[in-house]
Amino acid sequence: MRDDCKQQSWVAALAPFALGKYPVTRSQYAQLSGGAPEPGSTAQHPVVNVSWIDAVRYCNLLSLSQGLATSYAIAADGQAVTLLPEARGYRLPTEAQWEYACRAGTREPRYGELDDIAWYRGNAAGASQPVGLKAANAWGLHDMLGNVWEWCEDLYDPEVYGEYRVFRGGGWDDLERSCLVTNRRRSHPTFAIDDLGFRVARPA
Repeated sequence: MRDDCKQQSWVAALAPFALGKYPVTRSQYAQLSGGAPEPGSTAQHPVVNVSWIDAVRYCNLLSLSQGLATSYAIAADGQAVTLLPEARGYRLPTEAQWEYACRAGTREPRYGELDDIAWYRGNAAGASQPVGLKAANAWGLHDMLGNVWEWCEDLYDPEVYGEYRVFRGGGWDDLERSCLVTNRRRSHPTFAIDDLGFRVARPA
């Protein structure tokens, strides 16, 4: 793992995990949450305008819908969130999990030619696109780069940025240089925008 802006690198150990084949879609989000927050997209577009806190709430709802213990304790104010590390339910991937899954065994900056694998400013026609239309990586995961950025579990740099969380992958309005396996961005867990979504993970 590395952060080019901070000129830092580190090693992360991973236990076996499963990751969603696609980003969570508008229809999946609506089914559990009672509504998707963005208008004007089809059911199979990735859900966007969801904060990190919205994403962890969805993970808990998905766990409950499948009879699993929830992975997050959410305070009564709806803001303070604690990960329950022993829980076996759904959660956001760590960024190490996300990067490992995105790479799918390659050491290249992308797992294929950009136009073949990703929606970005050069081909997305100014909007997100339905999931799964671009080629998957070697492990069958679609839209890991482009289409929407994806929230991860991790704090970015708590000493400098406090509660800011990481998101990865690049989005439909990004230039080619943003759609890289190693690219990292961050924002406050209440931040939501039209090119930021998420996918779910759980322990294998």
